[in-house]
Amino acid sequence: MVTAKFKQIIKRDGSKVPFTTGRITNAIYRAAVAVGGRDRGVAESLTSQVIEHLNSTVDSKIPSVENVQDAIEKILIEDGHARTSKAFILYRDERNRKRSSRDDAGLSGPNQNDSIPWQKIWHVLNWAIDHRVATVGQLNERIAEGSYPDLVAECNEAYQLDIATAAEEMLKRKDELKVVIVAGPSSSGKTTTTMKIAEHLQNEGFDFVPFHVDNYFFDLEAHPQDEFGDYDYETPQALDLELINQHLGDLIAGKEVTPPFFNFQTGNREGLAEPMQIKPGQILLIDSLHGLYDPMTESVAKNAKFRLYIETLLQMRGPDGNYIRWTDLRLNRRMTRDARGRNMTPQATLEHWHYVRNSELRHIVPFVNTVDYVVNGAFPYELPIWANRMLGEFAKWKEEYVGNAVRQDCLHRSERIYNWMSSVTPWEDESIVPDNALLREFIGGSIYEGDGH
Repeated sequence: MVTAKFKQIIKRDGSKVPFTTGRITNAIYRAAVAVGGRDRGVAESLTSQVIEHLNSTVDSKIPSVENVQDAIEKILIEDGHARTSKAFILYRDERNRKRSSRDDAGLSGPNQNDSIPWQKIWHVLNWAIDHRVATVGQLNERIAEGSYPDLVAECNEAYQLDIATAAEEMLKRKDELKVVIVAGPSSSGKTTTTMKIAEHLQNEGFDFVPFHVDNYFFDLEAHPQDEFGDYDYETPQALDLELINQHLGDLIAGKEVTPPFFNFQTGNREGLAEPMQIKPGQILLIDSLHGLYDPMTESVAKNAKFRLYIETLLQMRGPDGNYIRWTDLRLNRRMTRDARGRNMTPQATLEHWHYVRNSELRHIVPFVNTVDYVVNGAFPYELPIWANRMLGEFAKWKEEYVGNAVRQDCLHRSERIYNWMSSVTPWEDESIVPDNALLREFIGGSIYEGDGH
């Protein structure tokens, strides 16, 4: 690898951070993956060319981010990587537009995702008002007066009603459905929701066969990696979309397929899963982070798919008067689940979260308006549980990341979450959460086995 003559780079906000060749390699490799390429060696070779170009053309001692990105575009085009260059240019343009229009952590109003129907949002908000959990102050009052156990039951009942309504919508299309997709952002509760939908419809003549998309991940080493050694496995391209489509088409045609088996502990495909085949009248049930991404299920006719979307539609104001962000709930959930089942510390999950959010904004949120039904997977009663579990960690992180220019996203999230979490009355006794509740998917003890994404 060619050595750069400069040691720092100027970010868009004017701050200076250490220059690392890994960022360039990762950017090139990410663009290549987006168009089907997975040769990291080529990305490293192109990185050397980019650095050579920068060494010879950058007049100042410290190049800017724009200087580096311009050089990447130039080298990709001149070296004959037109499709990779296009992917990089489109991603760069998309990030610029989003940077100028919104914060990557989401909006702060009652509808933090403009694609969610307002009717759904106001239904959730009205429920919060009626049940006296529209603010953190009201939530604390319910704990103080001893009605927190009642709140747990009220939240779970509302969720069950949402599931029942979604099931009724599926029943209307029973004769044409071949695939039911439960999609949503990370840690929204897809696994439990998928199991509950199947439970609810079994008595109505639905016979579901699970299709485990997570088994179709490429080996972790095949994903883009940053300078911290973290892999970006949040994009749809982290999955073998071609094989998924082939197997879906074969299954619907009545053929037997043998899926791969992915081991999340090792980060690799390890052999094969059990062969599967669906009988006439059976329906494939898919729980997937990227279930709304069309290329994942393009082999299935549109009218043969039912798309259910789940999101943590919490409608609660924090002590500052702003709505608590949905992504903050999901981050706490994922930290807890990753620590239990994926050999990741909560801090590692925090530092990986920017990949999660970037992918959600690119590959999930834009397609929410194509869904057939939206389920609310947020529970006001979970905030006191997170306060008990995680407040000390966020107190530590909001100090640790001060002055760390390359981890500003971690600092902002830690400060924001600490500010609302420190105002919530903690709840220690988690036995109050039923074993069939969605929250058990993350804190453990669920009757529904499985490791959701």
